[in-house]
Amino acid sequence: MAKQREQSLLFDAPGPKALRKIRVANIIAACVFALFVIAVLMRLSNPPEGENQLSSVLWNPAIETEAWVDFYLPGLWMTLKASMLAVVGSIIFGLFFGLCRLLPNFIIRSISAVIVEFCRAVPVLMLMIFLWRAFALSGMKEASYWAVVLALIMYNGSVVAELVRAGVGNLPNGQREASLALGLSEYQSLTQIEMPQAIIAMMPAAVTQLVVVLKDTALGSIIMYTDLLQESRRLGSMYFNILQTLSVAAVIYFLICLALSWFAEWLPAHLKNRTAAPTEADPVAPIAIMDPSNVNQMAVADEVKELPYGGTPRKYHVHHRGTNASIHHWRRTRYIQGYDEHHLKTGDETEENLKNAQSNFGNKSKNKPKDNHKDIKKDNPKA
Repeated sequence: MAKQREQSLLFDAPGPKALRKIRVANIIAACVFALFVIAVLMRLSNPPEGENQLSSVLWNPAIETEAWVDFYLPGLWMTLKASMLAVVGSIIFGLFFGLCRLLPNFIIRSISAVIVEFCRAVPVLMLMIFLWRAFALSGMKEASYWAVVLALIMYNGSVVAELVRAGVGNLPNGQREASLALGLSEYQSLTQIEMPQAIIAMMPAAVTQLVVVLKDTALGSIIMYTDLLQESRRLGSMYFNILQTLSVAAVIYFLICLALSWFAEWLPAHLKNRTAAPTEADPVAPIAIMDPSNVNQMAVADEVKELPYGGTPRKYHVHHRGTNASIHHWRRTRYIQGYDEHHLKTGDETEENLKNAQSNFGNKSKNKPKDNHKDIKKDNPKA
């Protein structure tokens, strides 16, 4: 229903003729796509040169247990290993430089802006190649792994920094004005008031960035990083079935990215439910002593439907006026009538007196005629 409402806001709902045209266009497009798939399969089964690409001779080595144990799973672990470290580093990088870009200090803000814009402008592959050569010349072990991780941190961290800055910029100006009016500094307002809200707002976009990190790890195969793509190519070169092994790797990438996409769709609704405030405030019983006019004070209307703690249900609301209009007498009356389980006793009150008052109130309410409620309304029209 929500999606239909959003679509109705974007454009008018199609009529019967438009629906008929859309249905015909969909059928034609499906037929064209089916013909294209059939043509591709026929070409693969009978290529002009080489073997049949659909034969089991080429597909069995790509899906057997040995291929998974020796190639796919180790490559997948290296891909996830680089992705997880890059995600953690990107979040730290993005939060730090996103905060620095929002500080009132002009020098820090300018330096952070230059770093973020540089990391965003340079392609990820170039960063990987430069870092790989630098690490290799310095004699670092696992130079390709650290080059992939650091390049992904620099690029995706700059994206997260912009998300943080945009999240803070989209907050109402009243957030900062209220915090400054309360005596907080600009830094305290930014770190304690604005940043937490911006992080929650940018969380769905940051999750979608995980898909980019996962797919960009495949660029590491160019600098000889043994990820899933590199291991699939090695397996294909052994059995001369590169198309089959890359197809299996593509399915693995697709399933992981699909799971992350579902998580990105689920997260906003979950955060909305966790952070949404109640729409209606709970009713609060009135305190008659705070009323300067000392008019009749009436308890909460929902109390008529309450189940009292051992008392007799009231048929009408209790009024407090004159000297009885105090919070002490109001609480005492509620306790006697059974609507409060506890009562703050004063020095001249004992437990026996309160119990006697409760029993007397119960006996009076039982012996009270049914027309008393009408008489009270006649005496006091406000009842």
